[in-house]
Amino acid sequence: MGKRAILIILDSVGIGAAEDSYLYGDERSNTLKHIASVVGGLNVPNLQALGLGNLEEIEGVAPTSMSRGAYGKMREKSQGKDTTTGHWEMMGIVLDQAFPTYPEGFPADLIRELEQRIGRKTLGNIVASGTEIIKILGQEHIETGYPIVYTSADSVLQLAAHEEVIPLEELYNICRIARELLTGEHGVGRVIARPFVGQAGNFTRTPHRHDFSLVPGRNILDYIVAAGKKVVGVGKIKDIFAGRAITETYTTENNRDGIEKIRNIMTGKFEGLLFANLIDFDQLYGHRNNAEGYAQSLEEFDRGLPGIMESMLSEDILFISADHGCDPTTPGTDHTREYVPLLVYGKNIISGVDLGVRQSFADLGQTIAEFLQVESIDTAGQSFYSLIKR
Repeated sequence: MGKRAILIILDSVGIGAAEDSYLYGDERSNTLKHIASVVGGLNVPNLQALGLGNLEEIEGVAPTSMSRGAYGKMREKSQGKDTTTGHWEMMGIVLDQAFPTYPEGFPADLIRELEQRIGRKTLGNIVASGTEIIKILGQEHIETGYPIVYTSADSVLQLAAHEEVIPLEELYNICRIARELLTGEHGVGRVIARPFVGQAGNFTRTPHRHDFSLVPGRNILDYIVAAGKKVVGVGKIKDIFAGRAITETYTTENNRDGIEKIRNIMTGKFEGLLFANLIDFDQLYGHRNNAEGYAQSLEEFDRGLPGIMESMLSEDILFISADHGCDPTTPGTDHTREYVPLLVYGKNIISGVDLGVRQSFADLGQTIAEFLQVESIDTAGQSFYSLIKR
């Protein structure tokens, strides 16, 4: 069997304010450190053995003199601090200009055109938490049939609807129409379907969320596929890259399901990249300022890590990183502009290598491209493969 890279993104697991974090109001953010402090120490022995404690003072995660893998941090070169920007940069797309955001809601003429095209009025058009806005507008939505439009500090337009009022396929189609409208100056990173169920006072969001991203330009994933290898997406990877260069995709119910799917895929035969996003950290805990739940989720991933490592073949390389921060202890519920951890493990990887601070997330994609022996993007990032290979 040929070479396989396994890339697991722990969505929002940042490790300290980036040097330009003041531009985003995030100077005091440190997702991992602050969560560990709140709970009196994290219990993540497997991540610790890979060198996580060597990157930052994290309560409960001591440094190790001889890590099982290579370790470092990465800074984001692109403008912004959202999921799409982070994942795209890893694969060689560095954005000079951040995706647009709408702190005052979307322009009235744009909303009018959306309403005209979908044949329904809309509610909301404000910045809001997804769980809060359905509490506020859920009953009115049920009575009128109007979908709820909202946004956040990220570059997103989100559309919430009760599954019994607007069926899933219709909600997805409304999102596709919104995606067609949101191009050019209004080219937001993602349009997100946010279905929910229940009654007033007890609405809950369902796992049928679907992201409609902008279509990325040519990137490392294209080169992997062009070389006849696979790109297997787990979680929302297909959505983030608008399906481009994703040869297989597996949706996930939650992180536990994602970990299980990663292991199952690894027991099969493929050559190329397994690219997974574990979203619970961000969606369930970071945005809801729930440090305790976040800590439990990190410990759950750590317990699942040995099973993933045991499923690796001798040639495989495992990369663990993140796409941005979302410090649940800071004011607000938005993503935070942070460095992200970088942990690398494999039987043919030199243990104990300090990779330092990488100057772009794109270093990761360049390294994977060199490892898989496919074309790379010389203008974005610097491979560190020569530093880690035996």
